[in-house]
Amino acid sequence: MGRGLRYPPMSSSNESNIAAEASIPSIPSNAGFQRLVEIMARLRAPGGCPWDREQTFDSIKPYTLEETYEVLDAIDRRDWDELAAELGDFMLQAVFFAQMASEQGLFNINDCLDAINEKLVRRHPHVFADETANTGGEVLKRWDQIKAEERKQRGGEKADGLLSSVTRAMPALVEAQQITSRASRAGFDWNGIGGVLEKLDEERQEFAEACERGDQDQIEDELGDLLFVMVNLARFVKVDPEQALRRTNAKFRQRFAHVERRLSAQGKTVAGTPIDELEALWQEAKL
Repeated sequence: MGRGLRYPPMSSSNESNIAAEASIPSIPSNAGFQRLVEIMARLRAPGGCPWDREQTFDSIKPYTLEETYEVLDAIDRRDWDELAAELGDFMLQAVFFAQMASEQGLFNINDCLDAINEKLVRRHPHVFADETANTGGEVLKRWDQIKAEERKQRGGEKADGLLSSVTRAMPALVEAQQITSRASRAGFDWNGIGGVLEKLDEERQEFAEACERGDQDQIEDELGDLLFVMVNLARFVKVDPEQALRRTNAKFRQRFAHVERRLSAQGKTVAGTPIDELEALWQEAKL
């Protein structure tokens, strides 16, 4: 059996949480999910699949990342049948990790489910207890406060600042989103988008000056500052920068493919075509 993934009670309001949780409608046991758990256990068992038995926590990580992006791609394309299939693959990753953990006596899939169920109730006191939250911003602020209390209760953590819970083990763009949002909810932010645009102009100028000097280290530093401000700009206009960039990537792919098709019909390639002709085809692709 696993050790469990529970936190000690934070306050007397936990009694209210428990009472409210008891009112949540129960649903029938999901035979499909249980079958997935059993299949994964069989694959990892002696006489099971050699490949599955060889896998470790580290070897599976790349597949987890891949499946995450495939879920996002299915959403971008609004391919709901594909999304259903990709979410199945995504759930498999969690079951795979939990099965390996269970084999080592660390925890099992039930501990994972208990942990997320308890966390959702604990971090929504405006739903399951007697607190009130009227806006999404209020919910997020209280969420961060509860999360900070949980870190203190766990103990043993040297870093207890507001940003300490934002892991560095994520893509830099996502990390920038997380830390700027946390800082903003604490009140560390511009008063309006005008301040962000002024900062963008300032960082663009500093980047241009670094390029003129040819100092590669400063160029990298200033480019990072420029990107960081862009993330803040996206936050102010309520746009997910990752989604915005994925959208632009898809647009570039489509237009570049148009250019290649038009050139291929003429027996040409991109590499051997003058830039003026490429630009004309590019503008054609935008129509």
